[in-house]
Amino acid sequence: MRRVFGKKKAEGPKPSLTDASSGLGGRIDEMDKKINDLETELRGYKDKIKKTKSPAAKKQLQKRALEVLKRKRMYEQQRDQVAGQQFNVDQASFGIESAKASVQTVAAMKQANKELKQVIKQDLDIDAVDDLADDMAELMDDFNEINEALGRNFATPDDIDEADLDAELEMLGEELEEELAEEAEAEETPSYLMPATPSETPGEKEEASKTDEFGLPTAPIGNP
Repeated sequence: MRRVFGKKKAEGPKPSLTDASSGLGGRIDEMDKKINDLETELRGYKDKIKKTKSPAAKKQLQKRALEVLKRKRMYEQQRDQVAGQQFNVDQASFGIESAKASVQTVAAMKQANKELKQVIKQDLDIDAVDDLADDMAELMDDFNEINEALGRNFATPDDIDEADLDAELEMLGEELEEELAEEAEAEETPSYLMPATPSETPGEKEEASKTDEFGLPTAPIGNP
């Protein structure tokens, strides 16, 4: 049978989306070049039509320009179709790559979940963690009580009556207000209104005012 029909040809490598996108991109480049060439040819006909004065020649040029324009439109439509195909291929390629990345992410998460369960099962005990948390809370309570005991003021008796303290504070406040009032009154009274303190007697003042004809003080007259 093999001699009659021959051997089956080996299948070549299957085309990839990357190869397909690259091939479509090459076709788009070729069409763009043809469109640019037709655009240049069309501008040449437009210049000739402007310069031609003969109606018959101008009509012939317009007919040729119309054919060039039709070809240009055809290539533009084909280019748009190929560009759409390339876009779809690229979208499919992007979807495949995203799916592969998602598969890898899920696999990594499964492995991490497996390892985490193993670590928790071997090295961590929920009841032991709860007991540890309770012990830490009790230690913190004891530590707070120790700080309160160390910060206690031993010089202050516990049986002080707060009413007596309030009365004493009020009395101190009244005394302070009286002292401040007296100081303010003393500062506001002028010195000349203050009562003068006599430094000598009237007789001594009168004798001190007596002088002789030369302006010298006279000798005091005493009893013999």
